[in-house]
Amino acid sequence: MPVVDEVKEWLLNWGIEVWEFAEPTPNSRAAAQAVGCSVAEIAKSILVLVGGRPVLVVTSGDAKVKNAKLKETTGFTGKVRLPEAEDVVRHTGYAPGGVCPFLLPKGLPVLLDSSMRRFPRVYAAAGNDHSAVPITFEQLLEVTGGAEADVCEVHGMNSP
Repeated sequence: MPVVDEVKEWLLNWGIEVWEFAEPTPNSRAAAQAVGCSVAEIAKSILVLVGGRPVLVVTSGDAKVKNAKLKETTGFTGKVRLPEAEDVVRHTGYAPGGVCPFLLPKGLPVLLDSSMRRFPRVYAAAGNDHSAVPITFEQLLEVTGGAEADVCEVHGMNSP
């Protein structure tokens, strides 16, 4: 399981810094408070199982994954559900609250929701629940190798 220091070192190669906080940042609200931004600007990483197949969706903190859009985009069939904590660790290498889109196991599909394009930068976790990575959407695409997708619906909470 990668640790924040490994993520920091890896992102440094891309010229991207990692911020660390004394206070915990395990969810969008807490992360936004620590960073000093809106909840919408937090790039939350959500592992979802579609018919038992894992997919990591990175989306704005004010957005929710829409099952039908996710299934259409991935081509996966079956029930869509959130995994148990041990499944999150097994599929991503990170514990819930610190899941990030960096240094993921090969073969895990990563979808970057276009809702994040509303902002000049978003803030993703860096492998623990006390970190944030200021990053542009274009950098996220490049660094993660993820695919841009429209799989979420914005709920207007703290949107600009």
